[in-house]
Amino acid sequence: MAGRINDEDVKAVRDAVPIDAVVSEYLQLRNAGGGNLKGLCPFHDEKSPSFQVSPSKGFFHCFGCQEGGDTITFVMKVDHLSFSEAVERLAAQAGITLRYEEGGYNPSHQRGERIRLVEAHKIAAEWYAEQLASSPEADTGRIFLAERGFDQAAAVHFGVGYSPQGWDHLTRYLRGKGFTDKELLLSGLSQEGRRGPIDRFRGRLMWPIRDIGGDVVGFGARKLYEADNGPKYLNTPDTAIYKKSNVLYGIDLAKKDIAKSSRAVVVEGYTDVMACHLAGVTTAIATCGTAFGGDHIKILRRLLMDNGSARVIFTFDGDAAGQKAALRAFEDDQKFAAETYIAIAPDGMDPCELRLAKGDDAVADLAEPRTPLFEFALRQIVLRYDLDTPAGRASALDEAAPIVARIKNSGAQHEVAVQLAGMLGILDTQFVVKRVAQLARWARDRGGRGPAPQSRDARQYDAATGPRTSGPALTLRNPVYATERELLKLALQRPDLASPAFDAYGVDEFTAAPYAAVRQTIMDAGGAEFGIRDPQEYLVRVREAALDDQVRAMVTELAVEPIMRRTVDEVYAGTVLVQVRRRAVERRIRDVQSQMTRLSSGGDPAQLAAVQNELWVLQQYDQALQGQGAAAL
Repeated sequence: MAGRINDEDVKAVRDAVPIDAVVSEYLQLRNAGGGNLKGLCPFHDEKSPSFQVSPSKGFFHCFGCQEGGDTITFVMKVDHLSFSEAVERLAAQAGITLRYEEGGYNPSHQRGERIRLVEAHKIAAEWYAEQLASSPEADTGRIFLAERGFDQAAAVHFGVGYSPQGWDHLTRYLRGKGFTDKELLLSGLSQEGRRGPIDRFRGRLMWPIRDIGGDVVGFGARKLYEADNGPKYLNTPDTAIYKKSNVLYGIDLAKKDIAKSSRAVVVEGYTDVMACHLAGVTTAIATCGTAFGGDHIKILRRLLMDNGSARVIFTFDGDAAGQKAALRAFEDDQKFAAETYIAIAPDGMDPCELRLAKGDDAVADLAEPRTPLFEFALRQIVLRYDLDTPAGRASALDEAAPIVARIKNSGAQHEVAVQLAGMLGILDTQFVVKRVAQLARWARDRGGRGPAPQSRDARQYDAATGPRTSGPALTLRNPVYATERELLKLALQRPDLASPAFDAYGVDEFTAAPYAAVRQTIMDAGGAEFGIRDPQEYLVRVREAALDDQVRAMVTELAVEPIMRRTVDEVYAGTVLVQVRRRAVERRIRDVQSQMTRLSSGGDPAQLAAVQNELWVLQQYDQALQGQGAAAL
């Protein structure tokens, strides 16, 4: 096994790769104020962004699901890597050579499984591309591409390659690079033959499939020879790094433009993606041998941010299979907040054929949103019935109305119901509107008993009052909790303003148990004073000092959450420090007054005098705090 990565190297990796640059590879980030960025959480479904990134602190935190941490933690969670695998990936991006405590530098066979499989795919992709560019045998593949309007430059841009027809060319090549037979089988690049592993892909045109981070995780292979008895398209089987329902071909090339334009174009094949990008439609992506589904939607939603102007345009062939695919896509339509449209090229051509026949402008025109997907789906239903008869109209309404009832936005639902009445030729529009509303109400009633509970996102994040991550007991509408939270944020984010006064505060000065736990954690990590000496390592050290994951999550949350004041200076910090201390003093005064009342009814005179003296001292200190502010601390 590999030794432990040198601590200094881990720190160097953490400091070298900005967290916002890493997170931006997976989702769209926007300004959240206070130097923070926000986006849709990649770890749970949500409609409004509660995922925040603090570039200056190097941390992220989701106020919805409570996931949080630093750059390494994010890569671990989003790509399901071990700690060492995440550090190795980030180190490779930053050009940092890692040292290992046991055995010096890490040899290739010691790397984590995922890293090894990704490396194998990277080398395979380069080898396939080299075969296409220079092998005489690959002439068949080059002709195939040329006939579809793709030159060598296009092949290079998309990394298209060629797999030779022999049994084990790639397998032997990867063995020579140090990969074991077990790794080659696990990667899906090889498969078991009669005498050992052989190439899975032979005599095919190869498209590398990359994840959203840009790593090659699989291949799509197109048959070129009649003698090949396999399917027209052969994809990598599901492996530790490749799940066809979780990848979108072209997402690595399209993600920035999708985020920038809030638009995505979903096409059906690899050549369609190529045609669209070369025609200027650089937001085109495609599924990999499977129908467009819920996991694909999650990927797009994080890039689109599901804002009101977001658009998703599906292009399908005009044949029966294409129409069926469009209807399947509509089944998931309501998982988007974005508006969805369908585009069908004239004469049933796909984007690749359209580019060949009519040029780039025709492809760009095809990708413009025109027909809403719901309208297309409803028309396909309506076309199956004889609308000239009352029975036909009634049957069409019975099938179409439940689809309209699924539209969550009540205003949109009403508008579509009116359109449905027009499609069916039903003059009594209100009858259709009421029927749809009735079905929607029945669906809600069947889905749960009583009022629907408030969503977790809504309960935990409020645009006006901020996060409420610990439920009603910690609502920030309680000024005591709000002030304690603000002081902890100052101690974590601006230790230069909080220290040294903060380090003198006791754990018992924080009334909320989670906040008291964070105060203890800061103390265990060396106090806010340590944050002044080593600001780069401070938050990492505080997180490591946390006793459990809940406290660690709270530390991250408070380190990322914006301070509730535009101008954060010594005056504001002093005000918050005084507020927390005064409330602690006032609580102690009440306790002493209660004790004095009990002693006045026959208690020890000496003890009573001591309590009276303590009360006088506390009252004087409270007056000093009130009058002199932070100077009295």
